Amino acid sequence: MKAELRGTPKPITLPNPNLFNTPQGSLSGALKGCLGSLDGACIEKLLLHCASALECNDITLAQQVMWVLNNVASSLGDPNQRLTSWFLRALISKASRVCPTSMNFHGTATLQRATTRSMTVTELAGYVDLIPWHRFGFCTANSAIFKEIEGHSKVHILDFSITHCMQWPTLIDALAKRPEGAPSLRITVPSSRPPVPPLLNVPCEEVGLRLANFAKLRDVSFEFHVIEGPSSNPSDVLSESSLLHHEFLLAQLNPSSLDLRDDEVLIINCQNWVRYLSDELVVSTQDPSLRDRFLDAIRSLNPSIVVVVDEDSDLDSPSLTSRITACFNYLWIPFDALETFLPKDSCQRMEYEADVGHKIENIIGFEGVQRIERLESGNRLVQRMKKAQFQSVPFCEETVREVRFLLDEHASGWGMKREDDMLVLTWKGHNSVFATAWVPCRIDE
Repeated sequence: MKAELRGTPKPITLPNPNLFNTPQGSLSGALKGCLGSLDGACIEKLLLHCASALECNDITLAQQVMWVLNNVASSLGDPNQRLTSWFLRALISKASRVCPTSMNFHGTATLQRATTRSMTVTELAGYVDLIPWHRFGFCTANSAIFKEIEGHSKVHILDFSITHCMQWPTLIDALAKRPEGAPSLRITVPSSRPPVPPLLNVPCEEVGLRLANFAKLRDVSFEFHVIEGPSSNPSDVLSESSLLHHEFLLAQLNPSSLDLRDDEVLIINCQNWVRYLSDELVVSTQDPSLRDRFLDAIRSLNPSIVVVVDEDSDLDSPSLTSRITACFNYLWIPFDALETFLPKDSCQRMEYEADVGHKIENIIGFEGVQRIERLESGNRLVQRMKKAQFQSVPFCEETVREVRFLLDEHASGWGMKREDDMLVLTWKGHNSVFATAWVPCRIDE
């Protein structure tokens, strides 16, 4: 649904659009009907106009549009204005790469890249609890996993996630209360993760020790293993090093390297992970993409169940204007949701928005291997999983009840719906996060 349905910000005085007439005469057209106030639709129109100028290497026109956007954007304004400020940062970043010698935009202090800070474990817990963006996936996945391992005494979870194992204390607590007794639990994680927020100030080995202590308190037998990757500079966040890590990880997805055991049930958990795997064919050989090879590799492990959770939008188009449209009409959701319960100058709110801004900058400002945010919608993921010879598993009613109970703890705008093979978290009726569960197709199917 289009952005204009989100509401209209306070009136903003704009210059006469005739001041910006160009040979194309197009900025005036972009502003037509928007004088006096800018709602989401008008802001989107300006963003697209700026993107078109950049795609045509018309830096002069792009600067003019940015000047107008700078009079709209505000990091302390309403959700549309706050969102615009991050898009403006991303467009300036993009412009500096399109034509670095000609880019000279001094109207705003937005030329620095969006930066994020590493959190403590306690701060990360508060971050995850802020809105149900992550907890929805944790809840659906844990419920499906808990059901799948009924009657099993040994469980091995292969965990691919960007949230530093924050999902597992809840599952460990549930396993401790299992009527038939808790199974022994082994969790394996890769040593490296996509270089995206949230960032944690302790290494994954320390996370494992904390989980082990928690499991001991709950009287759950626990092991934690790390798939070590090639050494690299962790600050080198936008380079081919990420691809090297993924290739190395792919090579480790075999029974020997993972120490798979016949008496364990294998669970594979993918939380906001698949989008960071390249979906481009290997040009020299026309081999499948890293994303498809990853799915083939985990299917070959014959897991009992695979849970895939991610954000429900297509943000991987090669077209800048298409990415802006999809991004603007999707990432307003966290800005709007935070508006419902946090003041405009809340540090917690601004830090969360900065992490969303980090995503926007990568989606808009970068191309090639430097653009690591390549999200695909739930419907596209469903088709990809089926093509990779997985069969969907419906979520049971107990899972649905648990999610509804979770959402009752948050603002009334959050909801949930079923869509074919998915459970979908919604905000004011708009899809935000999807959850799916899968099993490998059997040979005789």
